[in-house]
Amino acid sequence: MTKKIRIGICGYGNLGHGVELAVNRAEDMELVGVFSRRDLPGTASGVPAINLKNVLDYKDKIDVMILCGGSATDLIDQGPELAQHFVAVDSFDTHPRIPEHFANMESVTKANNTAAIISVGWDPGLFSLLRVLGDSVLPEGKTYTFWGKGVSQGHSDAIRRIPGVKNGKQYTIPKEEYLEAVRSGKGTDAPGNEMHLRECFVVPEEGADLAAIETAIKTMPNYFVGYETIVHFISEEEFKANHSGIPHGGFVFRNGKTDDTTGHVMEFSLKLDSNPQFTSSVLTAFARAMYRIHFEQGKCGAFTVLDIPFALLSPKAPADLRKTML
Repeated sequence: MTKKIRIGICGYGNLGHGVELAVNRAEDMELVGVFSRRDLPGTASGVPAINLKNVLDYKDKIDVMILCGGSATDLIDQGPELAQHFVAVDSFDTHPRIPEHFANMESVTKANNTAAIISVGWDPGLFSLLRVLGDSVLPEGKTYTFWGKGVSQGHSDAIRRIPGVKNGKQYTIPKEEYLEAVRSGKGTDAPGNEMHLRECFVVPEEGADLAAIETAIKTMPNYFVGYETIVHFISEEEFKANHSGIPHGGFVFRNGKTDDTTGHVMEFSLKLDSNPQFTSSVLTAFARAMYRIHFEQGKCGAFTVLDIPFALLSPKAPADLRKTML
């Protein structure tokens, strides 16, 4: 590819910083600018920091816009707005609302001859692909997904938006007894929410109503309702000392049989030092695919990771992939 893919970033939190790293390491891409509702003093790589209100000035200067806002409030509104004007990639991860978000993005992109891919990351994202793979290869069986132990960016972002919260982080923790039962092939009938614990560490604002914050967390639909949830209130000093990292990971299992007596266990796992940096690398690879789908293949509309051929993710030519990867 001779022409570099021109990338814009919308949002400059942990995910936006991660995409900045990933794009600047991709030889077939160039970062045009970072857009934010805040007036940023600058960016780590020195590319322009631009107020989001001026984003349409860059409509013809950006090929793919990577949306790095939070799923709780940002992406559900920001996605359709920006997808009217740009090819968009987002990491929307509120699983129950994915069909609704997809329908909104499909309507907007079809009406404006653009394209977008939603829910890109590792779950939803890569783990979604693995669930489909397992279900297809072992149709008689059961799929299990475990998350953690690690920091959930979406859940942490949702906590930080609660009034009275100064900072917060949520760890998703698989319950060991269920993990081992699935890995051994025995399986379990427990629902996913019973197989995990959600542990929250919250720095409250001075004078905040702690009971109200804890109730708001435990009763938050799509995030904490139905899960065993533990809330700890800690100081800012303790938060900085013990909860500054953003590790994560997880497992996808498919347990199934190919006849009455022959069983199989498919296991895929991730162990991530930085959840946002890894998620950003996934977003960047799918941005490459969306450039090809829209600008080279002429397709419009909304997509998910399930719709994208793997070869479109790679900067390598198809002949190179056949030679080195098969």
